[in-house]
Amino acid sequence: MSHPCVVTLNSRSAPRTLFSGEQLVEVDLPTGTRVIYPKPPIVALKDVDAAIRYAIHHPHNSAPLYARLRPGMKVTIAIDDISLPLPQMKRPDIRERVLTIVLALLADHGVDDIELIIATSVHRRMKGFEVRHAVGDRIFNRYWPDKLYNHDAEDKDNMVLLGTTEEGEEVEINRRAAESDLVIYVNLNLVPMDGGHKSVAVGLCGYRSLRAHHNPSTMRNCHSYMNPATSALARSVDRMGRLVNQKLNVFTIETVLNNRMFDRPLEFLAKNEDDLSATEKTALRALRFTLDKLPQPARQAIFQRVPSPFGVIAVNAGETEAAHEKTLEKNFEQYCVPITGQADILVSGIPYISPYNVNSFLNPLLVQVMANGYLFNLYKGAPMVKKGGTMIVMHPCTDLFDNEHHAPYIEFVHRLLPETRDALELHQRFEKKFANNAAYIEMYRKGHAYHPTHPFFMWYWGEAGRQHLGRMIVVGADNEYIPKLLGWETARTMDEALRMAKLTAPANPDITCLHYPPIGMADVTA
Repeated sequence: MSHPCVVTLNSRSAPRTLFSGEQLVEVDLPTGTRVIYPKPPIVALKDVDAAIRYAIHHPHNSAPLYARLRPGMKVTIAIDDISLPLPQMKRPDIRERVLTIVLALLADHGVDDIELIIATSVHRRMKGFEVRHAVGDRIFNRYWPDKLYNHDAEDKDNMVLLGTTEEGEEVEINRRAAESDLVIYVNLNLVPMDGGHKSVAVGLCGYRSLRAHHNPSTMRNCHSYMNPATSALARSVDRMGRLVNQKLNVFTIETVLNNRMFDRPLEFLAKNEDDLSATEKTALRALRFTLDKLPQPARQAIFQRVPSPFGVIAVNAGETEAAHEKTLEKNFEQYCVPITGQADILVSGIPYISPYNVNSFLNPLLVQVMANGYLFNLYKGAPMVKKGGTMIVMHPCTDLFDNEHHAPYIEFVHRLLPETRDALELHQRFEKKFANNAAYIEMYRKGHAYHPTHPFFMWYWGEAGRQHLGRMIVVGADNEYIPKLLGWETARTMDEALRMAKLTAPANPDITCLHYPPIGMADVTA
């Protein structure tokens, strides 16, 4: 009997379909394999605009937004960048809906000194068409590019040091925000590691602040990035965010999305294969066949360029921590699947998208961060796999990079990783040199490249998984070079990978398969 979230299966009669990049691969898993499926999407709010108005008029631990306004004040509105949601959501994006209501309220109260900043931190600058999708035509046409623009973490004249935390973390943020009478942050919460103090203290900061927590030591002390209560990263960001809120007048607006990633006609990709109708099974076979025949850019376009029908399931506003507490409750309600017992072997496909390759290719470094960073960390409680266990992933690991977005990544992968995979050594020997690389900084500031420190952060984000796991095996790699650089073993098929994993596993190992996407989390009791 199947359960909508978790199923123990006999895979010989019910194959599973996993993502391998932009392709779908049918795999047979041993009898008794536990497959973790995401929960069905929580039903979206019927009147999102009413929920936004209610939230800003009835905030948590704060006066209503209208009570904090006065004519002539300087207001900065910061919004999340293109890294959320994944893929982009159907228009109107929730950022447009919140901004429309907030800007009208500001106008009603005589506030006209307004600037909107896209909180990119050291992410790439968003392009005009991407910004338009997020904020809508009317707001884009009125404010872009002079009053609506990307944050520039390397504009030294436009960064201000607010102070230092009790742990010595330097808190530096965007000058416009620091000198405003009110900072309103419009957040889009896709997973539990988003939002909260991370919004302002990370989104509007630069390398000087990020180095306090985006480092190997901190990342090794994170026991699930998706559970702030056990994350050293979250604790550091909270300390810095509290300092920000002591210095600045911050009003947080957080929106929570459900996990309805696939729209018709691809909705069946979110379902348990046991529950597919005959028509859906035929459609799945046809999709697998089509993707197998198409060139990579066409496969990428099928998934990345089709917006998702995410639904808004909560809106919370007010003081940052009070609002975020309610947001986390809804996140965990949507994602957490109760699981008893850890696996010896964890199996997962790696899909085509991450927060850092929207409108570009998932390069090898991002494959690594998806596996060892995000997918490994999709848990609350204990990790899905035991200490020293094996993780098997599916991806071609193609040696391909987007030269516009990921220029610093190329040197990191092809020059630094052949010298060392040790995160502490990379941090000590090379990070500062990259941070000061004038050419890469110019590509970040004037082009659309990620900051030169970003590939280092992507490697560090895999530290939690690397330190916990005994082995990484990738199925379906189209080359041996990239997996070897990453420290991974290769297998041609899932059967071969499982045979390899069983050589170092206990007799009759427990196997868990994470059926992703859409997003789900395992709430594991060891």
